[in-house]
Amino acid sequence: MTDIDVPAGVRAKRLPREQRRTQLLDCALKIFVAKGYHAASMDDIAEVAQVSKPVLYQHFPGKHELFLDLLESHLRHLQSELTAALACSTENKERVQATITAFYEFIAREDEAYRLIFTSGMDNDEEVADRLDRFHDAMAGAIAEVIADDTGQPMAEATMLGHGLIGMATSAARHWSRLSERPALDVSSNLTARLAWRGISGFPKESEQLAGE
Repeated sequence: MTDIDVPAGVRAKRLPREQRRTQLLDCALKIFVAKGYHAASMDDIAEVAQVSKPVLYQHFPGKHELFLDLLESHLRHLQSELTAALACSTENKERVQATITAFYEFIAREDEAYRLIFTSGMDNDEEVADRLDRFHDAMAGAIAEVIADDTGQPMAEATMLGHGLIGMATSAARHWSRLSERPALDVSSNLTARLAWRGISGFPKESEQLAGE
């Protein structure tokens, strides 16, 4: 049984296939957030969704596939938010602030979807690790392109800086999520952004380097 209240004896009404799939993913998120991957079951998800298990299995072959689908969906959302943050300005200081704030805002979401990525207990799952690696590589690459274009740094070096920025933002925001008494989101994201900017600003734009020669 789940700890999530479900009206007794009530079954979900018929929905078009894509709407049903979306509803099942929403219910699965609640279960995985509340219980973690290993303690969650397809029975739990079916109960919260108010559908029979055969209906659930019509959409997802099993719990693992359902988790991966959900993870992929939220990684895409986070990647979209971070990409938008990178594009919000031509000023690198503002880009750093916006990117780090986007991490904090994702972790602060009411649905706690960040737990799929950081606290699901799936760290050693190869398919989960592969998806997370692809996400980090994509974001580090996007940041690296900005750094390389602006500073003239070789792409390999710019990619290392990109991974460093993503790692700093992730680590700081995860720590913030675990605090029993959290500083305000804007205070915490500003502190992290200031720390990151002190490092990134050591690599000035190419135009600024030329002006200094």
